[in-house]
Amino acid sequence: MEDFIIDIFYESANTKKDFVEEYAEDIINFGILLGKRLKLGNKVMICGNGGSAADAQHFAAEIVGRFEAERKAYPAIALTTDTSALTAIGNDYGFDKVFSRQVEGLGQKGDILIGISTSGNSQNVIEAVNVAKDMGIFTVGFLGKDGGKLKDIVDKAFIVRHQKTARIQETHLTLEHALCKVIDMYLTGQIAEE
Repeated sequence: MEDFIIDIFYESANTKKDFVEEYAEDIINFGILLGKRLKLGNKVMICGNGGSAADAQHFAAEIVGRFEAERKAYPAIALTTDTSALTAIGNDYGFDKVFSRQVEGLGQKGDILIGISTSGNSQNVIEAVNVAKDMGIFTVGFLGKDGGKLKDIVDKAFIVRHQKTARIQETHLTLEHALCKVIDMYLTGQIAEE
């Protein structure tokens, strides 16, 4: 009876294993870039829908608060959390604009935008990325399946090549924690300046 439960855990573990074998070096490099930009005073903006919205909040909280190392707070914003902005923009401009209007109002050149989309096709994330690119903001996609439309427009794509949303989300969360570790190590001097 418990075989299907064991299968879920093994499937999750194997999905993460495949992902890290493809992206380990990229994770370190992007974590260092995040650390450098934060140290320079730039901010990280994160957006996504549903479970990816929860991931955006979680990741932003780890950057502003802390992950494991004691360090100063750094600026990160989940564009998924301001209900007044989300409902006003959604009402006045449509749901496709709920993130892009916030990027336009809050973002500055040198910032980083992370768009999380398990399909890679979330229109409101696509629009946020397009606005960010026009503003000189570095764009990254935490994506799933085949990467969808976002894989071709972001500056850097991390694609979990799996069809099940749950496995993609589990891997995205582990990616976020790995990046937090690299950020902590960079900001506390455990990874040297290049």
